[in-house]
Amino acid sequence: MKFSTEELIEGIQSGSKRLIGKAITLVESKKAEHRTQAEELLKQIMPFTGNSVRVGITGVPGAGKSTFIENFGRLVIANGKKVAVLAIDPSSSINKGSILGDKTRMEELAKEENAFIRPSPSSGFLGGVANTTFETMMICEAAGYDYILIETVGVGQSEVLVSDITDVFLFLKIIGGGDELQGIKRGIMEMVDVIFINKVDQDNLQKAKNTRLELKRALDFIPPKEKGWKIPVLLGSALYNEGLDEVYSKIYEFIDLKMKAGRFNEVRTQQAEKRFEYWVQEYILAMMKRSSSVEEAYVQHKKNASEMVSNPSTEAKIFVEKFLSKD
Repeated sequence: MKFSTEELIEGIQSGSKRLIGKAITLVESKKAEHRTQAEELLKQIMPFTGNSVRVGITGVPGAGKSTFIENFGRLVIANGKKVAVLAIDPSSSINKGSILGDKTRMEELAKEENAFIRPSPSSGFLGGVANTTFETMMICEAAGYDYILIETVGVGQSEVLVSDITDVFLFLKIIGGGDELQGIKRGIMEMVDVIFINKVDQDNLQKAKNTRLELKRALDFIPPKEKGWKIPVLLGSALYNEGLDEVYSKIYEFIDLKMKAGRFNEVRTQQAEKRFEYWVQEYILAMMKRSSSVEEAYVQHKKNASEMVSNPSTEAKIFVEKFLSKD
C-alpha cells in the first residue's frame, strides 16, 4: 500500500513504528518517484528535527557492539528517554544483499515501547554507514526519539563518515593478545570522543587496566578534537551492565561541554554542509547520465580508466570538464 506524504508525516509524529519504517523505506529508495516524495517528506519534517543526541558506535567485529547498544539503549530508556537504533549491516559487494540480523540480536530492546530499531544495508557505501543514514536519523528525530544510536559496520573504512553525522563518536575496544594498540588506526583515534573497553571481568581486569594506560598514553600524542575535553577510557562489560552508567554520564558531559562552548550547533552546521556537498555530487552525476550522449562518454572514459589507457583521475577530469566547462 502506498502512503501519502501527509499520512507518513502524521504517522511519524504520532510515533507509529510501522509508518516510521515506511518513511525510512521511502527515503532509502532510489526510484525517481520515491525520491521526489522523500524530498517533500524531509522538507516538511525539518522543523521537528535536531533535538536528539546522535551517537556513533564503532569497533571491530566481536567488540560486542550489538550487546552494548541493547543494554545501553535500555539504560537510556530507564532514564526517561526514547532511543532509536540505526544498525548498518555490511552488504554484499556483488548483489548488495545484507543479513540485517541486528533486530534479532537485540530482542530485549526491540520489545521496549520507547525503542525503535532499524537495520539498513550499507549497499557498498563506504564508511560503515548507509548513504541515507543522515536522512533516516532526521525521521527518527521528528518522531521524538531523544537518542539516535548508529551502529556501524566497523570495518575501519573511512570511519570519518560516521563522525561526520554524529555528536558523539564512541569506540568499543576489546582486549586482545600482544600489542594492545595494534590495528587501531590513528584516524579513528583522532575522531573518537569516548572509548569503552568492553568484556572486562576479574580474569582480565589487569590486562584491561594496562590497555587503558596504553590508550591514554597514545591519546596524549593526538590533538584534542574538542578544546577542554580529555577523552575518557572506560572499563566495563556491556553483557553484565557494568560501566554503562559512566558511558551515559560522559556522553552527557561531552554534549554539555560542546553546548557551552558554542560548538554543538557549529558542528551540526558543518555536518549539514557536508551532506549538501555529497548530494550535489550524486545529483549531478545522475542528471548527466540521463543524456544518452553523456552516458556514452561516461562509459567510454570509465573504460579508459579501467583499462588504464590513462590515469583514472585524468579521465574523470576530462569527462567532467567536457560537459560542465563554461567555455
